[in-house]
Amino acid sequence: MNFDPAIAAQQALHRAQDHDELGKFSEEIAETEETFSSDAGSEAKQAYERLQEIGEQLPEAPGYQEFLIYITWQQVTEETIPRHFQKGLHLCNQFLARFGEPLKDSVTLNQILDIQESFQGGLGVQESLIPEFDEDAFAGGD
Repeated sequence: MNFDPAIAAQQALHRAQDHDELGKFSEEIAETEETFSSDAGSEAKQAYERLQEIGEQLPEAPGYQEFLIYITWQQVTEETIPRHFQKGLHLCNQFLARFGEPLKDSVTLNQILDIQESFQGGLGVQESLIPEFDEDAFAGGD
């Protein structure tokens, strides 16, 4: 990856806030994210889980869904277990299915594809699970 997922998470959350995506969860997300970002151990893990639960209630909030992908990578770095890689890959696939086409050739799309590849790598998946986004990929050799 050629970007910092922690910084990208903050940027995505700010976009979600700026676009009023968070609705009634706005204050709770801000408080829970603060706990996630500033604590370690069980409190941070509980905050992560709560942020994910809220995400299930905000499926059409692209900035927030992007934020969840990046914080899942942060969880991978804290606790490198298959469940986090699977969750991250699931979130990427959902994001691309819902929001990928309008983002064609954007920084956001490229970052999601990069992080998706990292989640796949952590699970030992070699081929793309979203081939339509790889149509323009370099085929190799000359």
